[in-house]
Amino acid sequence: MAEADGSIGRRDLMRAAAGAAAAPALLGSAPALAARRPAPPGFLWGTAISAHQSEGNNTNSDAWLAENVTPTLFRDRSGDACDSYHRFDEDFALAERLGFNCYRFGIEWARIEPSEGHVSNAVLDHYARMLEACRARGLRPIVTLNHFTTPLWFAARGGFEVDDAPRFFARYCRTVAERLGGLMHLATTFNEANIGLLVALFPRSEAAMKLTREANAAAVAATGSPRFSRLAFADPAIATPILQEAHRQAYDAIKAARPDLPVGITLTTQDIQSTGAPSLVAHYERQLYGDWIDVARTHSDFFGVQCYTRLRFDERGMVAPPAGAELTLSGYEFYPQALANTIRWAHRAIGKPIYVTESGVAVNDDRRRIAFIDQALDGVRACLDEGIAVHSYIYWSLLDNFEWTSGYSIPFGLATVDRQSFRRTPRPSAWHLGAIARANRI
Repeated sequence: MAEADGSIGRRDLMRAAAGAAAAPALLGSAPALAARRPAPPGFLWGTAISAHQSEGNNTNSDAWLAENVTPTLFRDRSGDACDSYHRFDEDFALAERLGFNCYRFGIEWARIEPSEGHVSNAVLDHYARMLEACRARGLRPIVTLNHFTTPLWFAARGGFEVDDAPRFFARYCRTVAERLGGLMHLATTFNEANIGLLVALFPRSEAAMKLTREANAAAVAATGSPRFSRLAFADPAIATPILQEAHRQAYDAIKAARPDLPVGITLTTQDIQSTGAPSLVAHYERQLYGDWIDVARTHSDFFGVQCYTRLRFDERGMVAPPAGAELTLSGYEFYPQALANTIRWAHRAIGKPIYVTESGVAVNDDRRRIAFIDQALDGVRACLDEGIAVHSYIYWSLLDNFEWTSGYSIPFGLATVDRQSFRRTPRPSAWHLGAIARANRI
């Protein structure tokens, strides 16, 4: 592969291989590996990324419009992102080199159906090549069909606040399953389908709410549609039952096309804790998950846990992290123990096979990323010891990518991405988690 254009070249891979060999000793992970026990057969190790956040130039999407209106909620425009639409095999090559055996990524509805009823066969062919390349690298593809973004035409007609929205989403999912389903290992309909319920739990200032209203008004003006609605910012009281029906219809549509393809759902599953009466935990769990628990029980083959921190509540609502608590760059409390707690919750509440589909941390000090990974994996191992069937650990994310309204200021990645050349440079944490994955020890 050419190096002049910023791709991963042969010399990079040689240096990376040397780093992989040296990293365990430098990071102290060799003793840690020896202390870990074998993971269950078939355990999946990998990273997660979304289409819009990594591919770049998703110009027919609602998010692209929202980034480019004035005023906007977004710190940066996604622009080229990581250029993964063209450089996907570089990403797969890096994941393979690190030692992973799966890769979770999204396909973009706005590219596949850029205008209502028009399906781009060229884009479907592109994603087929992408899935084939993923498998050729020894990575099992775990595909997300919707990761917050929708086609602009869909958002302009009301998004998931319109009663007939489920049939459009199910139609898209069936198209994808018929053309691409045979190349997938697992599929999920929505990423964090309850994101609107999570957003509603956070306290918001009047200034923040005013900016949200003004940004939405700018999008309405740009589209000429007063019904304009984006998934993550829709009224959860209206959108939640429609999203749930969309998942059910999509699940059935995928199964009709590919009965053998496991189809699941992911929710944002933060660790709910109470600083007051214990009954507050159950109350706020209902606020965060609502009827999604029943939907996951009846219309999913597996459940994706996506956990980053704990959320603490008292009688008045969410409370700040404890005084002196370590905070990450995303503003969350550094609390890797949350992952095990949410796995236990999912096991009790839903009872489906559990995949950790996102777990990660945004920090500048990569030693803290390594510590977070190690402590999160300690929790997964504890859950396995308790008899809970956990089938994966998938870190968010392989690359520093576009983190929505925070833009490019929040580094979750195991690898940095040069914003000009797009060169991917693995951090020590990449080799650390890769050594654990290669050894398949947890």
